[in-house]
Amino acid sequence: MIAASARRVAAAAASSSPSGRVSQLASTLNHQRWIHDRNKKAMELVAKGWSALQEVDRVIDFADRNDKRLIPLLRGAKENFELALEIDNMNTHARCWLAKMHFKYHVPGACKAIGAALLVEAANMGDPEAQYELGCRLRVENDHVQSDQQAFHYIEKAVDQLHPGALYLLGAVYITGDCVKRDIASAMWCFHRASEKGHAGAAIAYGSLLLKGAEVPEVITRFNSGKSPSTGKVRKRTIQQDSVKLAKEQFQIAAESGSDLGLRWLKRLGDYEKQPEELKQIQQ
Repeated sequence: MIAASARRVAAAAASSSPSGRVSQLASTLNHQRWIHDRNKKAMELVAKGWSALQEVDRVIDFADRNDKRLIPLLRGAKENFELALEIDNMNTHARCWLAKMHFKYHVPGACKAIGAALLVEAANMGDPEAQYELGCRLRVENDHVQSDQQAFHYIEKAVDQLHPGALYLLGAVYITGDCVKRDIASAMWCFHRASEKGHAGAAIAYGSLLLKGAEVPEVITRFNSGKSPSTGKVRKRTIQQDSVKLAKEQFQIAAESGSDLGLRWLKRLGDYEKQPEELKQIQQ
């Protein structure tokens, strides 16, 4: 017992000495470097798996879902995600994509029960894509189970991280008043934030609401400020609510995201702007 106490005292003295502190710092740095290398390797594997799935998605609409030519790509993607989890078990990206493979793709060994477990784990670990995916599946695939509240819980979690799909879905919920009180201003905020991230559906929804006369919520415009040319002080700036111009910007975002509906709206607004002012006033 005395010997053990002596060893502890000696260890404490060594750690308090300059050489001991240097050794402890080196050990900490080596551990951090190991964690960094591990995470980097895991993300490289996730990227490889994701690239393989992108190739599958590129051709799957033009091929049979059970096409044997897709099997090597799917198997390779699955193996990369599994290896990423072996290297870094806390990697939520690998867990989420592996869950999607079990649900969406005809990959050898696919199991929806495993996919569901992986998706729940990734969502509870804070991955916004997993939270959004789980929220959608809970709401759509359980006709005989009252899962709306749980689905809404995960959607809100994803919204907190500004996931564009979740923002769009929450905006739609506010528009319809499903599960929550109908709130146009909150819906527009959701559509606006999702549109900023390039979500085509949200941009079209936001533009359509503007054309219907909905006002831009103050929460979106309150931080728009400028400097006074005379004093140089920051002042609030009144934004002219040109609904057609604002809507056109949203439809442009949708069109740039590849939405045909966005292009059709742009053409329609272009035709409208070419009309005489008298005819515009009659239509309004």
